[in-house]
Amino acid sequence: MKVSRMALGTMTWGDDTDVEEAASQLVAFVDAGGTLVDTADVYHEGESERILGTLLGDLVPREDIVLATKAVARRTDGPFGGGASRGALLHALDGSLRRLGVDHVDLWQLHAWDDQVPIEETLAALDTAVAAGKVRYIGVSNYTGWQLATAAGRQGVVSPANPIVSIQSEYSLLERGVEREVVPAATHHATGLLAWAPLGRGVLTGKYRNGTPADSRGASSRYAAYVEHHRTDRAARIVKAVTTAADGLAASPLAVALAWVRDQPGVTAPVVGARDTGQLTGILAAEEIVLPPAIKAALDDVSSIELGYPERRLG
Repeated sequence: MKVSRMALGTMTWGDDTDVEEAASQLVAFVDAGGTLVDTADVYHEGESERILGTLLGDLVPREDIVLATKAVARRTDGPFGGGASRGALLHALDGSLRRLGVDHVDLWQLHAWDDQVPIEETLAALDTAVAAGKVRYIGVSNYTGWQLATAAGRQGVVSPANPIVSIQSEYSLLERGVEREVVPAATHHATGLLAWAPLGRGVLTGKYRNGTPADSRGASSRYAAYVEHHRTDRAARIVKAVTTAADGLAASPLAVALAWVRDQPGVTAPVVGARDTGQLTGILAAEEIVLPPAIKAALDDVSSIELGYPERRLG
């Protein structure tokens, strides 16, 4: 499966992003050469999927989009209310297809590991969905390194024609934990990495250096804690380095931070979301930025994480 160098995330669609703004973003993304659009059944009780579904076909041809969604995280009452059991997954898939108004999705992802269900049952349900023509490719999200290796290893033995092709993980200059085990596992199993929150949940844009803008996610009751997670002293040092690099390159901090993630080993595409079309246009323009080796090395250094045994053998 081939996808664009950036993916469009739709987590805010149906909340901060209304139908008109979503339509404008989708058109701008496709016009810029984007193909991979990512959503999930849990985003605002399925409203993100519903909005995306209304835009496919009439506004943007379905065949121009690599359509990705997720299951597992959605929890409702009833025997098929959530989780990664066969019944819950296949029920969730039918709901996603109905909200999206399509007969199949191109990439169906397990949103989280479910330790209440044998992984063999979970992955067999994905195989069933592929065999039924409702799913083209399968992926996972928010898995640890051992969870990815377990799932991908099982598929390689039991269902080699239907491998896990992607893992979606948080990855940015502020969150590099995936480099310990997830990235090596993904590389070993030829699994593409989709990096969510590549801008450090907005902190790497520099907008929070002098407070919390009234129109930002950090000022929203829904997203304040989400942003606050990365508002630390360490983050402040990294943001300062990013803004310094941006000044030297005559670019935006956003473009510098995004280019760093985009070019990390193993990354297939950063998953970007935007408040409005103007912001998305600025994000897409980052594709033109190439970080000089000296600047990349400086950013690597200021954001480095500790690696020890067994990731790095000592002595």
